[in-house]
Amino acid sequence: MASDYKTAKESWVSDLTGSTVIHINFVSSVALYSILLYSSIVSRVPPSWSKKFLGQWIILVFPLLLSMTVYANIPAFLLFVLLIPASIAPFFPRQYVSSPLPSQNPMPSSPQSPQISPLPAVTIYRAHMMLMTILGILAVDFPVFPRALAKCETFGVSLMDLGVGSFVFSQGLVSAAPLLKNPSHLSAPAVPKILTITRKSLPIIFLGLVRVLLVKGTSYPVGTLSFAKNKLIYLSAEQEHESEYGTHWNFFITLALLPILQVVLHPVVKHVPVALLGILVAFAHQLTLSFLGMHQYVLHAPRVGIISANKEGLVSLAGMWFCQITGYLGLHLLGLSTGTIILPPSSKYFSRELRKLGHSRRNSDAQYIANALSAPREINHTAITLFSYTFVWWTLFYAMKYLGVGVGVSRRMVNVQYIFWVAGFNTSFILGYLLLHMAFHPPPPVYSQQSKLKVSANRIDIDLYQTLPVPPLFEAINKNGLVLFLVANVATGLVNLVIPTMYTPDPWAMIILGVYSLVLSSFAWLFRDKRLIRL
Repeated sequence: MASDYKTAKESWVSDLTGSTVIHINFVSSVALYSILLYSSIVSRVPPSWSKKFLGQWIILVFPLLLSMTVYANIPAFLLFVLLIPASIAPFFPRQYVSSPLPSQNPMPSSPQSPQISPLPAVTIYRAHMMLMTILGILAVDFPVFPRALAKCETFGVSLMDLGVGSFVFSQGLVSAAPLLKNPSHLSAPAVPKILTITRKSLPIIFLGLVRVLLVKGTSYPVGTLSFAKNKLIYLSAEQEHESEYGTHWNFFITLALLPILQVVLHPVVKHVPVALLGILVAFAHQLTLSFLGMHQYVLHAPRVGIISANKEGLVSLAGMWFCQITGYLGLHLLGLSTGTIILPPSSKYFSRELRKLGHSRRNSDAQYIANALSAPREINHTAITLFSYTFVWWTLFYAMKYLGVGVGVSRRMVNVQYIFWVAGFNTSFILGYLLLHMAFHPPPPVYSQQSKLKVSANRIDIDLYQTLPVPPLFEAINKNGLVLFLVANVATGLVNLVIPTMYTPDPWAMIILGVYSLVLSSFAWLFRDKRLIRL
């Protein structure tokens, strides 16, 4: 019985070709529409309502679950349903938050340590990505989750394939923070930086090792308790798919090594724009696939040794063997480039500080950096710059697709089509969150309407705008994202251990998934005021 189920499950997850880019965009757009609905309601109800857990779960979490299950094949209908109440909301009066009194905003002590003001669009983007991850890793085990959204065997686009690259992109984005707080960090000795990053990566490395031990050393008659299931990568409850990364390699190891490889490139980042560097790495990786035989090696080489047994992980990590440049590193660098644009107050901040690097000690002064990072956010210019980068990534993606570079989108090989697709998708959605935030919370003026010169906005207005709350549930998810992900994996393993998910009827599957999402959201909400693990 168990053998038959295992064989059926292997067949169920094999040889999938995915969906279309437009379909994936429609399914994912539910995240944007749920934020539109939430913002429309919150701006017109008493502030206390926005802190109600159940209301946030219904508006922000449940639609995501519906979008990847029962409405996955008709996402436009779900978008229309969300748009109806959002369209009615403007007919009701808005609630206005009063500005705090000056006494409520004490002057910071001097000197200040550099801090980057949170950007709500980034917080929402990261929370949505984590939500779609923890929902997807269990939902994919049920037939209610369309096979078109499950990971592709070799070529194709799907929601699961997108999730892997999105984590790499997001990792690159947030890794911009140390460089923004201290641009001279680029010139610091490499060894201490590598040791620091390695220490912070130990939990991820540990997860990778646990995954190898559990999957390789444990055999259950019905299901494998996979505590370390990879992000949005489908690893069946009974069968590890070797074409994913290989026999021993896994995505956690890749995630742990990428920041170290970024440090190796710090001397180059000082002289080459990060976005250009990411493009160069991506094309260098593609050259190894197309002209050095790596494409055929990944697809056809037998797994007869430790190298060939893990060829997918090593190839996606090593775009060029002689310098260990990776396909994922190219995507990581594009995320880093995005972070240097949207995290600081000005999209030109990082490039401006790099030009000063080596010519002045000013940009290593903590007080100077603190003042620069606390300046009024030029969010309009940030949106325009982000739109420009988004346009470039989509243009490159469709150009590569039209020219047939890389044959097709391949998460398995992390080729250029995959890299530019993931970059274009992520910047598009961050831009969408940014525009929604600007629409509902217009920023204080940075430039005079008469002289067109930069003016000093009221400090209270700046502080109020830069601390505008995002959904509290999303803040809770981001605060303990790693722990939440671990709990999600344990829950996913337990469900697969006791339920033959592949044969579960859709109504029961939705009940299980609904309870699962509610429990995980409740866990995040319960510990919203406490960080459980500090890296």
